Amino acid sequence: MSDHPALAALTPRLARIPTLDQVQLDAEEIAVLGRKAGALTNLLKELPQLDPDERRRVGAAANELKARFEAAIAERRVALVHAARAKVEAAVDSSMPGRRRFTGSIHPVTQVVDEILGIFKELGFVRAVGPEAETEWNNFRALNFPENHPAMDQHDTFYLDTGDRRSAEIDRRRGRTSGLFPTNERRQSESDRRRPQDGRTLLRTHTSPVQVRLMQEMQPPIRAVMPGVVYRKDPFDPSHAPAFLQIEGLAVDEGISFVDLKGTLQHFARRFFSARTQVRFRPSYFPFTEPSAEMDVQCQLCGGSWCPACKQTGWMEIMGCGMVHEQVLKNVNIDPEKYTGFAFGMGPQRIALQRYGINDIRLLYSGDMRFLTQFSL
Repeated sequence: MSDHPALAALTPRLARIPTLDQVQLDAEEIAVLGRKAGALTNLLKELPQLDPDERRRVGAAANELKARFEAAIAERRVALVHAARAKVEAAVDSSMPGRRRFTGSIHPVTQVVDEILGIFKELGFVRAVGPEAETEWNNFRALNFPENHPAMDQHDTFYLDTGDRRSAEIDRRRGRTSGLFPTNERRQSESDRRRPQDGRTLLRTHTSPVQVRLMQEMQPPIRAVMPGVVYRKDPFDPSHAPAFLQIEGLAVDEGISFVDLKGTLQHFARRFFSARTQVRFRPSYFPFTEPSAEMDVQCQLCGGSWCPACKQTGWMEIMGCGMVHEQVLKNVNIDPEKYTGFAFGMGPQRIALQRYGINDIRLLYSGDMRFLTQFSL
């Protein structure tokens, strides 16, 4: 080995490499072989300044020392990996029985949603989605909700702070456009004259605003199902949740009648539950449909023989439905003299409760593997 001072100082450091841990080894590699400030790197950079004979002698010795450092560092890294692996293996008791590993599965509500959408796809319905943060116009007013409807109260709906709620509220009362929300330029004119402004921003309380957006963007014929999460200030109890899934359905075309609504939903119920499932429609009221109805199916838990789940009636409600209100069609610039339509809305969580005999909706939100593994496909 050369008697060059830098080489003489580096040689003893080779002996310490087999005793270094991972952090110390990384630091030593940078200190000796680093490209910018490594000791050997700096020495090699100084070679052109030496006499030719000394340059050959020192260069050969430096390259030999560099090769020895690289080999020693690589060997130490392999030794550290083997030591770490041996430590882990020593901590494992190979005599213990194996643990059952949980495998993932599709959530029961997701299974229900996929099946529902598949049934309506067979009937020619396409899937549509929309934003969860909506305007009062899309969520309420376009759907024919009166201004004093209780659903629009603060204690029922989650309103969002957009920075100037007071101004928006003043403009809403005065019937002026606040300018916070851009309008749809393509189909503006007549629709905008009917809606003085879009109002405040809120978390949608149902997926019906997607119907509004869809009818504003395209002309009939329209057939669509709209799944999504909705938000209401409901308590979290065995039958309610503040955030839950909903599936809306909409069909608009010439000549659609209540007969088409009943036939479509009866087909769905008998495809989803069983061919023998009994269905009934009860008169109801929704601001955005007229006439309106609640659709019940024969209780899937007791087969119609009365039980606590169906409140001793033998029937379980699964959705609301009706013919699209004439005013809703006018609000989205669709001629009610030419077109009619029907709409429906259902909660997949409630349908999942009936299908699987679950008595508490909170179980669907629990993430309890003991519960979820029962529904593995």
